Amino acid sequence: MTSEEELFANIDALLGEEPQLPPPAERARLREAAGITQTRLAQALELKSTQSIKNWENGRSEPTGPRLSAYQRLLKGWAQKYPAHGTSTTHTPAVVPQPEAPATFTSPAAPETPTPDAAAPATAPATSEPPARPATRPASSRRPAVTKASSAALDPQFPHGPLAVLDGDGSAYGVDGIVLDCPAATIVELVEWTLKESGLGAPKLHRNGKDQDPLIVLTAAAAAKFGLPERLEDRRGLRLPEDHPVVKQILKAKWELTQRGFGPWPRVYRKAQGRDRQCVQFAVLSWDALDSRSWPGVTDMEPADIARVLGTYAQRVITPRGGTAVNGLELMTALRPPTKAVRDEETGNWVSGHNPGSLGTEPLAPAPPEARPEHPVVVSSGWTGGFLDEEAYRWTRDVDLLTGEEAALPFAVGLDLNTAFLAASARLAVGLSEPEHFIRPAFYPKVPGCWLVDLSHVELDPRLPSPFTQDGSRPTGPAWYQTHTVAYAQELGYNVEILEAYLRRETGAYLDPWHDRLKTAYVDTLADLGVTKDLTDAEFLAAMEVHKQSDPAMAAVLAAIKGTVKGGIGKLFEGPQGKGYQDGEPWPAMKRPTWAPWIRNAVISKARVNMHRKMLNMAKLTGMYPLAVLSDCVVYPTPSASPLDFLPYAASGKPIPGAFRLGPTPGLAKLEGVQPMAWAVDLMEQGYNPASYIKGDGHDAVLDGGE
Repeated sequence: MTSEEELFANIDALLGEEPQLPPPAERARLREAAGITQTRLAQALELKSTQSIKNWENGRSEPTGPRLSAYQRLLKGWAQKYPAHGTSTTHTPAVVPQPEAPATFTSPAAPETPTPDAAAPATAPATSEPPARPATRPASSRRPAVTKASSAALDPQFPHGPLAVLDGDGSAYGVDGIVLDCPAATIVELVEWTLKESGLGAPKLHRNGKDQDPLIVLTAAAAAKFGLPERLEDRRGLRLPEDHPVVKQILKAKWELTQRGFGPWPRVYRKAQGRDRQCVQFAVLSWDALDSRSWPGVTDMEPADIARVLGTYAQRVITPRGGTAVNGLELMTALRPPTKAVRDEETGNWVSGHNPGSLGTEPLAPAPPEARPEHPVVVSSGWTGGFLDEEAYRWTRDVDLLTGEEAALPFAVGLDLNTAFLAASARLAVGLSEPEHFIRPAFYPKVPGCWLVDLSHVELDPRLPSPFTQDGSRPTGPAWYQTHTVAYAQELGYNVEILEAYLRRETGAYLDPWHDRLKTAYVDTLADLGVTKDLTDAEFLAAMEVHKQSDPAMAAVLAAIKGTVKGGIGKLFEGPQGKGYQDGEPWPAMKRPTWAPWIRNAVISKARVNMHRKMLNMAKLTGMYPLAVLSDCVVYPTPSASPLDFLPYAASGKPIPGAFRLGPTPGLAKLEGVQPMAWAVDLMEQGYNPASYIKGDGHDAVLDGGE
């Protein structure tokens, strides 16, 4: 805790002396008379944000301890220089307070400017005092009342951050303690305030991309204020009817809605004029915009806490534009924009051209074995040659293959790989052009594609799943596989004779920037929860036991990051929806340039091969064989409930490479759960997968790490 003497030294630079605190309104008057911003005062008092100053000035809370004495000292000095009636002859304020703007004011107020040494981290830690709603707001004022903690991470073009959570009283809560006064009474006014006055938005993630649109999150109270129903009656389409007053109001004002209409994640826009985008993204919390599986507990938080969760996610990942699966896909495009400016050789003008390394602006057709059976490519061609079945593991060992020694062990322990799909996407070469068909080509392990090959001759220990199939069964004949799967058969020492192949000439590590950004977000958020890279394995296990309880807001951010990974990969192969769909018809998802099942195949194939390689190395190093695998969770029969007692370590105490290792980064393992061995055997005898239930909380393990 900062000493009273140190605080006095800071305050003496502003003024000095001591008694009881004046009324809240007088505190604000004195500060404004002295020309001191809330940011400057918070800095002098060594507060983490200006929110405490705001609370003191509207009577929501009072300072305590050394800060009370220091604040008393400052206010007494100011009161002597700026009495309520009359003017001091000994001092002229450095800044004269400006009069309130008239009710027709439409441009933004100048934000308070922090001093250069007042920079704060991009994501400020939670304060004990939540941002308060303004006690009163002059009816004639249309000027945003700003309460802002300084943040070096905020872009000058968007001084108030990427988003705001709007409450029913017009308070808009943003990142780092920002509170804006939003005077809008209709959705149209809210759109215009957001674009013209709020200072909300975020810069582009790639130099060839576009700035991120501002997000306004509507609480239930805010939604009701703007005339939105408590729930959507259209539970299938999830949108307001076209004749709803809010929709009619938007269209009458010459704004547009996307094809999704006005649903949980509506987007209101006008066509861009040159480089200027006019678009606002909304999220309606009472319409389940935030899925509780990806955003646990967030909808029920206070607006300031919701802003902290979504703001942290926006700064580390992307400003939310929908569910986490949508965000995962949008992040891929934002980091690999499909176009860039190129010079036209004939005219010399700059025009839009293909950005190398991206998927482009038009969807690529899949090879028939990469597509779904209902895809037009399959239906129109009459394809009967089979399909790739690259899926994550769902395997349980035959209970008859359990040895007496294994059955006698006391525990079944589940290990889960952190964001295994994210780890698999690192440095992953994928196809970026149309597929080409080849008959009996040689196998090239670095060429992405799908290969028809017979791997039924590969013989492995039956206590391990086959690396080539989802259910771990041994192949019975020729089948289509992704490059990583075939390369692993070759790695195991087996000959591969290719019958056919669909390969792509243009390739690239499309997912690299996506992997790098999400990995950093994942590791940084775990560190916020007390799980850091410098922990010993024992400390790591202890920290993971309590990390979700240490900060529910950051735990929600972590869950959203994991949902972004698995959902983004899943979206690459999204199928048709709706009861009226008929095979052979195009569906909306497949018309996206990012509908790329061959990229999903590559990620899952690599992740499954990585898992098998670790299990094989565990068997070689420890003689242990798994009971079951579900995606990235593996269950072992063990003599101890702690992984420290059975994972392979060298004499130096360091983990042996190749097997499962504990740690907080993607691809390393954490403890998923511990159950009695008898419990696992009982499930296996009934035909159930113990990895699905090893956590003991009723949730399928795939929800935490798999797709």
